[in-house]
Amino acid sequence: MSSYHLGHLDYLETEAIHILREVAGEFDRPAILFSGGKDSICLLRLAEKAFRPSEIPMPFLNIDTGHHFPELNEFRDRRAAELGARLIVRTVDDAIARGLAIPAPGEISRNKLQIPTLLAAIEEFRFDCLIGGARRDEEKARAKERFFSFRDSFGQWDPKSQRPELWNLYNARLNPGENMRVFPLSNWTEQDVWEYIRRERLAVPTIYFSHPRECVRRGGQWLPVNSLIPPKPTETVQTLRVRVRTIGDIISTGMIESPADNFDDIIAEVAAARVTERGSRADDRASEAAMEDRKKAGYF
Repeated sequence: MSSYHLGHLDYLETEAIHILREVAGEFDRPAILFSGGKDSICLLRLAEKAFRPSEIPMPFLNIDTGHHFPELNEFRDRRAAELGARLIVRTVDDAIARGLAIPAPGEISRNKLQIPTLLAAIEEFRFDCLIGGARRDEEKARAKERFFSFRDSFGQWDPKSQRPELWNLYNARLNPGENMRVFPLSNWTEQDVWEYIRRERLAVPTIYFSHPRECVRRGGQWLPVNSLIPPKPTETVQTLRVRVRTIGDIISTGMIESPADNFDDIIAEVAAARVTERGSRADDRASEAAMEDRKKAGYF
């Protein structure tokens, strides 16, 4: 008698597909959060495997801060079109114009402004579940979440009031106005994501690969030169070969010096890294509690 054992990536894939099908069966109006980043790219492949040959039975949603890398938005739009999916984009600029989001005086980052923009989109389309690509290895606050992350009628998350998830059983019960965030990649690591992308031969935005870019050294990291935050008189602009590990706003995403221009080199680089990928995000470096505070208020 022969026995069949799933490999590591196969197990993660099977677990994620099971969760995606649970969402499709339990919720009336789910959506996939798709930014064009590496984690959400994996989500789309998993959704294809979960639901093909039928169409993916949920739209894609992206909250655009207006500070995105152009390469990321181009990839987002192109990939959604290739899959024949409905892509819904809601912008922070529009939320500000409508008075839904109010910038704090002197604050340049728009991360916090994504929260009211997202909550307004949930209300507009009556989404009862949003599927995201967050992973527990990214950051301490992420590690506290379950696969099914309950949000109250204000969109808020209470880490002390999470529902148990025993024997792969998920409590999807909601009252009117409440919603769920679901994270099928919770047990994946950054290296798992890249190995899956390599295995599935998935396209990714070019900024994940080494490329020349003008940067300045600020706050202990290399930030890309851009019109939103021009170089200070005391800063020296340098053209370096860099890439990103995680993509946020262009004003806060740190670039890492790297020669990695293919998947094998990226995987080797990630395996040797001693800093988490979000350690290159200035918005998270500002405070260890930054992510948890944003999530409690309704962030992804």
